[in-house]
Amino acid sequence: MTTYRYTLADFYGQLRQLVLTGAAVAVGVAFLIASVSGSGALVDSYRQSAAAEIGPADLQATPRAAQGQPAGLTDGTAARARRVPGVAAVSLRLAGQGGVRTPAGRPLDDTAVVSSVAADPGLRWQLLKDGKWPSAPGEVLLDGDTAERLGARPGATVHLTGADGGILTAVLAGTLDGRGAPGFAGRPVIGVPAERMSRYATRILGTQLDIRATPGASHRQVAEAVGRALDGRAEVRTRDGSRAEATRQSGTVYGVVLIAALSFVLIALAVARMVVSNTFSVVLAQRTRQLALLRCIGADRAQVRRVILRQGLLLGTGASAAGVLLGTALCAAGTALLGTLDLGPVQLSLTPAPVVCVLAGLFGVLLTVLAVRGPAKAASAVPPIAALGGAHQAGSRPAARRAAVFSGLLLVCGTALLTAGALGGPPLSLLAATVGAISTFFGVLRLSHRLLPPIVGALGVLARKVCGTTGRLATQQLRRNPGRTGATGAALLLGVTVMVSAVTALGITGNSLVPMVSARQPAAFSATGGSGPLPAGALTALAGEHRLGVTPVRSATLTVDGRSTVVVSADPRLLNPTADGVERAGHLPDGTALTVLGGDTGTHRVTAAGRPGTTLRFDGGRASLPLSLQAGAALYVTPATMDRLAPRAAVTTAWISPSEGTDRLAARRAMDQALAAYPEVKVTDATAQVESVRALLDRMMLITMALLGFSVAIAGIGVAATLMLGVSERAREIGMLRAIGLSGRQLRGMLTLEAVLLSLAGALVGTVLGVGYGWTAARSVTSTVGTIGGPPVLPVLGVLALTVLIGLAAAVLPARRVRRMTIVAALRTT
Repeated sequence: MTTYRYTLADFYGQLRQLVLTGAAVAVGVAFLIASVSGSGALVDSYRQSAAAEIGPADLQATPRAAQGQPAGLTDGTAARARRVPGVAAVSLRLAGQGGVRTPAGRPLDDTAVVSSVAADPGLRWQLLKDGKWPSAPGEVLLDGDTAERLGARPGATVHLTGADGGILTAVLAGTLDGRGAPGFAGRPVIGVPAERMSRYATRILGTQLDIRATPGASHRQVAEAVGRALDGRAEVRTRDGSRAEATRQSGTVYGVVLIAALSFVLIALAVARMVVSNTFSVVLAQRTRQLALLRCIGADRAQVRRVILRQGLLLGTGASAAGVLLGTALCAAGTALLGTLDLGPVQLSLTPAPVVCVLAGLFGVLLTVLAVRGPAKAASAVPPIAALGGAHQAGSRPAARRAAVFSGLLLVCGTALLTAGALGGPPLSLLAATVGAISTFFGVLRLSHRLLPPIVGALGVLARKVCGTTGRLATQQLRRNPGRTGATGAALLLGVTVMVSAVTALGITGNSLVPMVSARQPAAFSATGGSGPLPAGALTALAGEHRLGVTPVRSATLTVDGRSTVVVSADPRLLNPTADGVERAGHLPDGTALTVLGGDTGTHRVTAAGRPGTTLRFDGGRASLPLSLQAGAALYVTPATMDRLAPRAAVTTAWISPSEGTDRLAARRAMDQALAAYPEVKVTDATAQVESVRALLDRMMLITMALLGFSVAIAGIGVAATLMLGVSERAREIGMLRAIGLSGRQLRGMLTLEAVLLSLAGALVGTVLGVGYGWTAARSVTSTVGTIGGPPVLPVLGVLALTVLIGLAAAVLPARRVRRMTIVAALRTT
């Protein structure tokens, strides 16, 4: 009992020194709860999106994919379902193909999906965005994106392609929210009453029966009865069963998302563990005489170790409880914020489950106890003689030498693996780079007490020149205790290294993959005339738009060495210079051709219109430019060569790029306006995939930086904790400095410089390591397409700026304590 009372009394006496350490644990636990809850909410959004098309009906019947049975459901199927006892209403869901036209009558690029709107409001599954449901003849719905592209609002007149191919005029009753029909994403959607589907659509197919059961009827029994009535030709499920089927794959998605989120959480918790271990080491080092006195009065090593472990347990319990409360509050705030957003059919809640809070709290306690084990073991080794001021050697030289050798082996082996990962090919190169990065990083962490103090000294040279005495004192203090400097900076080093690694890898991968995708296309859009040449008037109208840059492509079918071959020609100066083969085309001599097949560079005979013409030489190597310019083309020649081979070659394709300062949407509208009189011209967006890849990588970079920012913030708490402990330890020194004339402002500046120098040293090493690791990882992934460029400069500079700000913030509390400390009180400190 005496031991427990001493543990509590001593813990309360040290509580002020351990508050910031507990804050690091609390933030880590809160981050864990928020990440798990956010992952669950993200997966739940996938589930709700997947189930959005199910609709409000009690039962759903979908056709079975069976050989020999007609595809889809029919009116007869719906009639049989209506006769089943317990069925109150049935609606046959129909889908077909149609078309939307611009106000000038030109069809939009993509075939539209025509979807039936149920007559029974209780069975309508679409999500209405604006306006009203169609009721009068001639009223239709359009998806919001298509209506915006047309500039149409509810009540406006729109033009559609009828089932007979003619142009129909309809009134836009309202717009549909595309989030309510994820299966139709990316295509125009037309909503019409079911009885008028045949007027607007072709290839109409019954895709589902929406069934409402009578009140009080068992949905499962009615589903079984409907299934028997339909002779097993349809799969009938309750609404809950349909949702379960639609989200059957969500378990895998949840696992992937959760693992990705927990990887960031584990990094943050690893930083928190380093902060706890370092803080306890400093506190126990300051209590060496007290621990030695315990040994003098009869406490053995095991008792001392248990006292310290119990204090760690108390700290972990309190900090974890605070972290659970903080995480729950963050989730509640996030839920409230999500409630103000328009998420369509998705309703999200970040409220954590009780089991998540309990497990997160237990994990925080376990983390703290494990972090205290090392300092507790070292403290229990303090001999009783240390109470009398005797020397105490914390470790032996042979052990330190063995640790240094092991760290050196980690660095050597890791560097070899990183080199192999950079020079090798996937997939083994990525494995080698990952293992090499982990190996070298642990080697650097183990040597941080040797690596960071010299870097602090180098940074201190500038600090001494700029800040004078304050800079000199700050540098001397950090170099006086290299072990503490290395341990504190290592936590920040970990967070910065991982953040810069992720940002660099994503940035370089984007710089490599996005150009690879975009290089396949000569321009942003292509316009073709269908099966014939591009109308001259259409080409003139496009060329007359100042917002567009137009490159005509001429083509002709010639006989080359007895084989029919499509030959194309265009001015390479007007094409995308990064596209494959454009640079070669710019230096191509007349009489020479680029070929998609490669082959020899000898002379090839060319025959046009049945008459032997001239000869062509093939440029060495294979080129994809002919096929990129026009589907089916095999050769590219200069415009002068085309004039000689086929003087009457027609323009069959035009490649179009937005002019400088024109965005993609404005370019699309300009093309629609220019081609209003040419409905037969089809425009294709060639760079949609590029924009999709770029947007995905940008989102991943932002999310990564936000999540890893928690790790850097926790490391900043560790810096603040070390400075606070340093203020207590150096109280007499601070009092002496004040007594000899150093002002309070200079002392606060000294502490601020210590925090900034320590943070900046860890950040610089972390940035160098992170750039190297990120480049190697990106190189191992993109080696087959060519690694382009270096790390993204602005995000990396942003990480460095964030580190400096964290250093400044870490010095606030220690500086306040120094400001409140009087000279007399400081000199009395023992």
